[in-house]
Parts: sequence; structure tokens; C-alpha cells
Amino acid sequence: MSLQQFTTIVRARWRSGFAVLLAVLAVAALIHLLTPKRYTAQASVIIDIKSPDPIAGAALQGLTSPSYMATQVDVLRSQRAAQRVVQLLQLENNPTIRAQWLDATRGATPMELWGAQALGQALDVRPSRGSNVINVAFTAGDPTFAAQAANAFVQAYLDLSVDLRTDPARQYSVFFDQRAKQLRDKLEEAQARLSGYQREKGLLATDERMDVETARLNELSTQLTALQAVAAESGGRQAQAATNAERMQEVLASPLISGLTADLSRQEAKLKELSSRLGDRHPQVIETRESIGELRRRIGVETNRISGSLNVANSINQGRVAQLQAALKEQRAKLLKMREQRDEAAVLLRDVENAQKAYDGVVARAGSASLESQAGLTNVARLESAVEPTRPSSMGLRKSLALALVFGGLLAVATMCVRELRDRRLRSEFDVAQLLRQPLLGTLPAIGRRAEARPKGIAALLPGRVAGLLESRG
Repeated sequence: MSLQQFTTIVRARWRSGFAVLLAVLAVAALIHLLTPKRYTAQASVIIDIKSPDPIAGAALQGLTSPSYMATQVDVLRSQRAAQRVVQLLQLENNPTIRAQWLDATRGATPMELWGAQALGQALDVRPSRGSNVINVAFTAGDPTFAAQAANAFVQAYLDLSVDLRTDPARQYSVFFDQRAKQLRDKLEEAQARLSGYQREKGLLATDERMDVETARLNELSTQLTALQAVAAESGGRQAQAATNAERMQEVLASPLISGLTADLSRQEAKLKELSSRLGDRHPQVIETRESIGELRRRIGVETNRISGSLNVANSINQGRVAQLQAALKEQRAKLLKMREQRDEAAVLLRDVENAQKAYDGVVARAGSASLESQAGLTNVARLESAVEPTRPSSMGLRKSLALALVFGGLLAVATMCVRELRDRRLRSEFDVAQLLRQPLLGTLPAIGRRAEARPKGIAALLPGRVAGLLESRG
């Protein structure tokens, strides 16, 4: 369709198009006047995702997740937050709201749930792009109620943030308290077993008996080594006394034997002299021989005495060695038994230490959970409170009429085109050439409207100029 054709259609059908445009404008104005005004109040909250946790003392990594802000928006839009708003605004005590609830549900749905659903439909929550601010907007017919509802949603979100933090902490606190009681019972049982074993075995966890007994064992071992050396020496001397007693050191060192040996040497020298001078039968010779025999007897007796003392000493040494060996063996057995008892006590002591560590860890966690369950702290803060809007948020009359004008103009053009398609007439030379596929011979000036409006025959289907042309040719 060319511009000339479109202009021709508008000139022919402008009345219907103008009527459609006026109708659309009238409907828009009527709808605007009949539609109640809507007011939107807006509040905002800010979320701190960088500061460390005031109780745990460490920054939570989950706060920096991209889904964290989306989660907070969902929390604001949740049914639980809306129900808390119903409680904060005390809508159940509002007669108008109760009447609306009865008309809508006839009491089948709880009022708190119905009110939460109604409030959620008028709520708009949008996080600011590139920041940690969440905007909360509420739209209502009453500006005061819109501001109150927006602030109530913010307060409900703040309370809900605290509850979502403290409720799990309360559950953890109860769990840790129960677990602490169980671990305390186990600790007491382990301590009772250790104490009973120590009393039964006569052990103390802090005594030095093991060191004392070990030192005693070392001392007995040293004594046994020294005594074994002495016993070996006395045994050697005893063997020497059995074979060559007169050559023993004790015998040679004895003053009595030394004196007797010297007397014996003198008497033997005297006997030799007397024998050579007086003969073997002389009384002095006989007396000297008897004296020499007596000296030898006394030397033998003294030597046997000394040898006997060595035997006694060796027997004593051997007996002491046997006693020390028995004492050493007994001390070793005692020390091994003490070590076994000490190892068993150490196992019981480790059980007590492990139970103590587990108990201390659970008590620490229980204290932290209890503190967190009682702390009304959150990383969300109110940034701006909603104020009562002074202007309605719904579209104004000028905007409504402007949109109606655009929409009505399009609808008017569409109406004119549709009517033209349903009632097609030749309105220009171009239509004659295009639709009739006949050559155009010429055009005549237009006649008056009445003459043009009453053509006869085929001229009734053609515009004035073409009808005149055909009539002149007929």
C-alpha cells in the first residue's frame, strides 16, 4: 500500500477511525476514573557480608556466594515473613479485614494464612544491582497502610533473620547439652575405673615407685657383679689352698707363719750343725728334731686354719652371690609386674584423658551454641524506613490518555483498513490500472457531492472521475 492509497483510505474512512479513537479515549478515561488509586511505599535493608561473625570470630564463606542475596530475597517473600507481618499489623483485629476474609474464604482458610497470601501479592522485593541493598515495596489503596506494611515486612525480615540464626543454635545447644551429660557420665566411669585399679594395685599416677624400683634393680645388679668378682677370686684362692697352701699369699703374709718359718729355718740349721758335730743319737740332736717337727706341725696347723678361713669366705661369697641373684630375679619380676600394672593404669588414664577431651570439646561447643541461641544479632540492618507516599503510584490521567491515544490511533487505522478491505472501491487512477487492469485514457474534474453520490449503472461502483469518463465514452 502506497502513501497515496493510505491517504485516500483515511480521507474516505476518517469518520469511523475518529469514532474508534474517541471510544478508546473515553474508555481509558472511564477506567482511570473508576479504578481506585494505588500507593506504593518503599523501604530498604542492607546486608553485611564482610564483617566476621561476632560469636564465632570468623568470616562466613557462604555470605559471599552469589546465591546468598537471592536466598535473602526469597526469605523476604516467604510465607513465614508474610504471616509475621499479619501478626505485626494485627490484621486479625481489623473488622474490615475480617469481613473480607469471611467473604473470600467463609472461614475455611486460616485468616493468618489468607492475609499472608494477600499481602504477598502486593509485595515487590528487588535487590539493587551491584550492591548489598534490598528494596522492599508494598502497594495498597491506603498510603498509610502501604507504609506500615512495608516497614512491617522489613521488621519481619529482621526478626526472621534472627530466628533463622538462633533456632538452629537452640537445637544445637540442646543436643550438645545432652551429649555433654553422656560424656560426663563416661568420664566419671573412666575416672572410677582408674581410681579403683590404683587402689587395688597400690599405684598412684604421680608416685616415683617405678623409678625407685628401677634404681634398686640397678643397685642389685651392680652389687651382684662386684660380689661375683669377689667370689671368683675367693674360689681361686680356695683351689690354690687345696693344691699348694703354703704358697698362698695369706699364708706367706701371716706373721705367725713367718715367725714359725724363721724358727724352723734356724732349727734346721742348728740340727744340721749338731748332727755333723755330735751325731744323730745325741740328745740335743733328738731335741732339735722334735723342736723342728713341732714347728712344722704348728705351721701346718696355721696353714690349714688360713686355708679353712678362705674356704669359709668363699662359701660366704657364694651364698651372698646366690642371695643377690635371687633378690635380683625377684626385683626384676617385681619391676615387670609393676610395669604391667603401670601399662594397664596408663590405658585407663588415656581413657580418662580422651573422655576429658571429648567432654571439654562438647562443653565448649555447647557454650558457643548457647551463647549464639541467646544473641539477637544479625548481619541485616534497616537502611531506610518507608514513609507515607503523597502521590499515587498508579498511572496518571495524562499517561493513561497518552497511551489510549496511541492505542486508539492504531486501532482506528486498523478499523479503517479492515472496512476498506470489506468494501473495496476504486478511489484513484492507480486503483483503475491495478484492479481493472485497463489502460487509463483520461480523467474528468469532480462534480458536486450530490451528483457524485448518485451515479447510475456501473458508475455506482466507481469514483466520480472514472464514472464521468465512462459516461462520456458510452
